[in-house]
Amino acid sequence: MRVKCVLCDKIENIHDETLIAKRLRNRPIHTYLCTGCYDRINDKTQARLTTGNFRLYRDKKTEDQW
Repeated sequence: MRVKCVLCDKIENIHDETLIAKRLRNRPIHTYLCTGCYDRINDKTQARLTTGNFRLYRDKKTEDQW
């Protein structure tokens, strides 16, 4: 299966039987990142987490008392 990285537009071949290929076929909302872009984003995110200024804004769960 030929896939294209969303960020750098690099075209790569992945095996059809892999989990990533199955996700891309069945759910078109999923996007593909090459290993270079994925590692770069992961490293920068980890660096921001260590500074302490990075926050993940998630929805607060409210418990229903009923």
